[in-house]
Amino acid sequence: MSGRGFVQRAAAGFLAVCLGAPMPVAAAPVEVTVLGTDGRPLAGAVVWVDSAAARAAAQPVSGAEVVQRGKAFLPEVAVVTVGSAVDFPNQDTVRHHVYSFSPAKRFELKLYVGRPEKPVVFDKPGIAVLGCNIHDQMQAWVVVLESPWSARTNAQGRALMADVPAGTHVLRAWHPDFPVGASALEQALVVGGSPLQTTLRVAG
Repeated sequence: MSGRGFVQRAAAGFLAVCLGAPMPVAAAPVEVTVLGTDGRPLAGAVVWVDSAAARAAAQPVSGAEVVQRGKAFLPEVAVVTVGSAVDFPNQDTVRHHVYSFSPAKRFELKLYVGRPEKPVVFDKPGIAVLGCNIHDQMQAWVVVLESPWSARTNAQGRALMADVPAGTHVLRAWHPDFPVGASALEQALVVGGSPLQTTLRVAG
């Protein structure tokens, strides 16, 4: 780069700061390993980043569905952000009565087949446990987050969240095997400009 070009770039950056223009925020991938009480990898855990920055960046997702098929909910665990509308299409030939009595969202979709008239809007953070009044074996969860940075652990207990902004956050994790109402695991998370790896373990 020529000396003139360098000066022009530096001047542009200085002007942006003076005018209050947003500057690029450093971000990095965060890989989380979740271990069970036995120290083994815990598959299927939901991990997410919680902070003021996460809450400011969260936006409702579109097209979220929890399908009923084969007298089961699919997916068993749905992860959405606050304000997201979730549809509950029944693809079985029998009717279902979908409900949740959880504090995060209380609702009932009484006996129906096909697609309900309206989706359900999940307007508060938390864990909503789903059931069917007709088929007791049917159970699922909707995890409602105030964060756009989340992932689920794979068979090796690892989850990767890309582009988590630099700063101080709280890292949380939850698993459907946790008792109803149990708090999520949590620990402090400080993200810099380089990839980060960390581990969460379920207390014995």
